[in-house]
Amino acid sequence: MKRLLITGAAGQLGRVMRKRLAPLATTIRLSDRSPIDPPDTNEECVQCDLADAAAVHELVAGCDAIVHLGGISVERPFSEIVGGNIVGLYNLYEAARANGHPRILFASTNHTIGFYPQNERLGPEAPYRPDGLYGVSKCFGEALARMYFEKFGQETAMVRIGSCTPEPVNYRMLSTWLSHDDFVALTKTVFRVPVLGCPVIWGASANTAGWWDNSHLGWLGWRPKDNAEVFRAKIAANTPKPDPSDSLVRFQGGAFVDDPIFTD
Repeated sequence: MKRLLITGAAGQLGRVMRKRLAPLATTIRLSDRSPIDPPDTNEECVQCDLADAAAVHELVAGCDAIVHLGGISVERPFSEIVGGNIVGLYNLYEAARANGHPRILFASTNHTIGFYPQNERLGPEAPYRPDGLYGVSKCFGEALARMYFEKFGQETAMVRIGSCTPEPVNYRMLSTWLSHDDFVALTKTVFRVPVLGCPVIWGASANTAGWWDNSHLGWLGWRPKDNAEVFRAKIAANTPKPDPSDSLVRFQGGAFVDDPIFTD
């Protein structure tokens, strides 16, 4: 590719992926509402508020693909979530529609289904059970992506990311962990496959204790290689075992199900 856009580039995952995804394009365009670290040789930085439609249109212009990590990623008041995750996502899809339909990897979340119990294995057709307003905003995002695909042919990988961190740090993450290596491999596959469509992809590594079924994606060619199980002994040695009544071990969304609905 000539130019890959990464939104949310100042965030925790964005800071990692800007380096790891650099080989995918001649130029990596980095964007965030917050200041971004100075650009490297093949990078360009654009500070942009996703709620600003004109600015997002300019941001997307000239891009061949988009890794959309931007927006609010935790439970916050609705007034904060709506700007980045609802209005901002609409602006991104309208900009993509006006600029040649660059393929999008949309960072959705496991919190779209957070109220499912941990003893239930889910496929992509499981009805939404969001565990907060953040999860609701990602349900909206998936619906928006699906509509833009059906109506305009805009291809999107809707990746319901579990816990994309250097390593799992608690018992729940033994099931939800997505290694950085596996996320990079998934991103490369999403932009390499000739026809993508608009699939739901469970963003998790090949965890022995996993809850999510990606068997519908055989055609995609992504095979996660890492397994959180190798960290089980380390977690057991450093983390107290949660009480069985704790949401961390009852619900797939973990502690998010207990988060309050913030008022403005």
